[in-house]
Amino acid sequence: MKQYIENGNAILGIEFGSTRIKAVLIDDKGEVLAVGGFGWENSLVNGIWTYAEEEFFEGLKGAYSTLKQDVKEKYGVTLKKLKAIGISGMMHGYLPFNDKGELLAPFRTWRNTIAGDAANKLTNEFDFNIPDRWSIAHLYHAILNDEAHVKDIAYFTTLAGYIHTLLTGEKVLGIGEASGMFPMEGNNYSEKMLDKFDELVAGKGYPWKIREILPKVLVAGENAGTLTEKGALLLDEEGDLQAGIPMCPPEGDAGTGMVATNSVRVRTGNVSAGTSVFAMIVLEKLLSKLYREIDMVTTPDGAPVAMVHCNNCTSDINAWTYLFKEVLDLMGASCDLGDLFTALFKKSAEADKDCGNLLSYNYFSGEFLTGFETGKPLFVREPDSKFSLANFMRVQLFTAFGGIKIGMEILDKENVAIDKILGHGGFFKTPVIGQSVLAAAMNAPVSVMETAGEGGAWGVAVLAAYAVNKEEGEQFPDYLDNKIFATQKMTTLDPDKEIVDSFNLFMESYKKGLAVERAAVEM
Repeated sequence: MKQYIENGNAILGIEFGSTRIKAVLIDDKGEVLAVGGFGWENSLVNGIWTYAEEEFFEGLKGAYSTLKQDVKEKYGVTLKKLKAIGISGMMHGYLPFNDKGELLAPFRTWRNTIAGDAANKLTNEFDFNIPDRWSIAHLYHAILNDEAHVKDIAYFTTLAGYIHTLLTGEKVLGIGEASGMFPMEGNNYSEKMLDKFDELVAGKGYPWKIREILPKVLVAGENAGTLTEKGALLLDEEGDLQAGIPMCPPEGDAGTGMVATNSVRVRTGNVSAGTSVFAMIVLEKLLSKLYREIDMVTTPDGAPVAMVHCNNCTSDINAWTYLFKEVLDLMGASCDLGDLFTALFKKSAEADKDCGNLLSYNYFSGEFLTGFETGKPLFVREPDSKFSLANFMRVQLFTAFGGIKIGMEILDKENVAIDKILGHGGFFKTPVIGQSVLAAAMNAPVSVMETAGEGGAWGVAVLAAYAVNKEEGEQFPDYLDNKIFATQKMTTLDPDKEIVDSFNLFMESYKKGLAVERAAVEM
């Protein structure tokens, strides 16, 4: 393996997640060779969920440097050459730039729910669901508010697109990521809707047209440029990494999640559970009508996908776990944070069927699916509730999928066929527990692969591998089946009736208790 890496055959994937920037080095078969990471966290600044621009650079270098060190320690090799690189990041959001490449407004992440009015107006104009997370909704929001920076926009993109541009100079996006910026028709933006948008803003007198400021759309396997000398130094400030490395189209975490779970074929689905949670179902046919609760996006190779997205998933679980660790530290019984997460997840298996009549909402931010523009984390119990640790933890795990359950009920009514569901993300790092909760929420078998914890960074590394390794005419789903997942180990759990019944009882309380969350938000 030392010689393999020295010869530049390894492939790098980097994903900018909500709480961690992760780097993964793989071989041609998808085996993980080394990992690196950098922790970061969004901030609420002037009512906007954002990350400071300097954190992009710090995080990029930090994730790469720790991976480089991991390679050095494991193989005695200084990483200098790579076969390919892929970049992924949090889907959606808004990053506008002028013609000098300067950021015109603070990064507005997917977590912001400020563009609801703009999204509603665009949905009505396009007759196509535009969620308030989408980049075009954020742009139109800025236009409706007469924000001064809009007239100076030369291009706008997502986080993955921005990092890719820094490294290559190319203003491109993978189609899965681009489909969260603007509606697709075939393998490009909808011409009809592009024209409609220009008509909507014509009176503003901007010096640009929407086609001119959107990134170019590429599908999986296409050339997305090469690492420049400047880009190589952004990654490796020590100067060891060589330029000229091919790069695949940058993708969002939704697309890389589909790759990481081999869920790009029709009738497959996956659920990504981390700071946010979303379900992606690859459709046999388009839905019968527009649903505001369902996003229509694509796989990285352009197949239509129904996406159910919730802004909130594990943030409240994290917050409570940090609190419990603080108590342990105070008592001199300090333990590893990962071990504490595992122990708490496992404790939930001892919960009562009704979860002790406890209720929780994990709304750190707004939740469109349940009608909230802003949120407040909330835990509720009655005087006679059975307030045990097991019940408390099961409620925390259940509420992580409360919103997604409401969205999936719509797809059930549309008779959307799903042959398999795969889970990935940090929620599934504890074996069995997270998987069994999702199986109960979906009332369907759920599989988790060994790479579930690596998530999108591994997924975008695989996309990079496809770009440089695919054979003539080899389709992406076939490449995944035959070259990457043929030997992957996977565990599958059927729904446990007891947990399904428990989850359904919880959902009855969850829906009724939304009035309590509403009262808390309006305080």
